Amino acid sequence: MFDFVFPLYYNIATGDLMILHLSDSVEQKLREVHKVDQLEILECFGNQTRTVLVDDREEHKSNPRTKWFISETDSGRRLKIVFIQPTIFDFVIRTAYEPDEYEEQIYRRRSRGLTP
Repeated sequence: MFDFVFPLYYNIATGDLMILHLSDSVEQKLREVHKVDQLEILECFGNQTRTVLVDDREEHKSNPRTKWFISETDSGRRLKIVFIQPTIFDFVIRTAYEPDEYEEQIYRRRSRGLTP
């Protein structure tokens, strides 16, 4: 019936269900250019310790808004996860990669710690 399948995940950290969407081109770029796999993205969502930020730069504006955060995988690799969230359950991944020091500084300055 469907030509595609979107994986459904349970985010242990938040207790919420989430559906992760990656286009073929994004998945290929993540794998070949950034050496990031889908499991690492999920681990970053589960290991979040700080709030998500909205990318308000004019060239990145979208509807729904582009959001991002920096978190660690279970093995300690830090990744910047960039996504849009059209519904409460759906997370459309735009990109994921190791952040540079400038992005780390912005994130530390603008985000807040999550309360347990």
